[in-house]
Amino acid sequence: MAGLGARLRERRRRSGLTLEAAAARVSLSPAYLSRLETGRRQPSLPVLLGLSRAYLTTVADLLGEQSGGHDPVIRAGAMEPGRAGGWSYRQAGVPDRAMQPLRLHIPPAVQDAVVRVHPGEEWLYVLSGRLRLGLGRAVHLLDAGDSAHFDSLTPHRLAADSPRGVDLLFVHTLMQSPVGELCVGPPGRQY
Repeated sequence: MAGLGARLRERRRRSGLTLEAAAARVSLSPAYLSRLETGRRQPSLPVLLGLSRAYLTTVADLLGEQSGGHDPVIRAGAMEPGRAGGWSYRQAGVPDRAMQPLRLHIPPAVQDAVVRVHPGEEWLYVLSGRLRLGLGRAVHLLDAGDSAHFDSLTPHRLAADSPRGVDLLFVHTLMQSPVGELCVGPPGRQY
């Protein structure tokens, strides 16, 4: 089965649900569910979660992910630290999955001018420090214990607003775009 839309239609039919019944279970219009099944729209993570529950399956199954035999437990220190654009991070989940969890450290004054826009969703939780989160034209200051969940097509900017930087738990649904494709900033600048 080639695409997500075809898998959604096949799982709905396998569940014995009409388009109208399935749409009602997840509070969608039948027309919107039809557009998802024909590939004219891409579902958000909450919609995929609702559909997976309605069809008694997993989001991974709907996305066509094959179980790679990965251990679902990630031990402290098992993932090598990485760096991108001045940020340091450790993957906190299995690579090549629809949801990518990371533990991030953003030093002060790094990437303040970088605006990101890409398909998907992001969720973050501030572990320590203060985060300056720009969403569209709004700016939010988040302290330890605060979290945010947003559509990543909203232009967004993350920056530390504390002298030692900020540490975050971060989950995004982006799978394959290189970091450079996610940024809008001064021309010619490498991120």
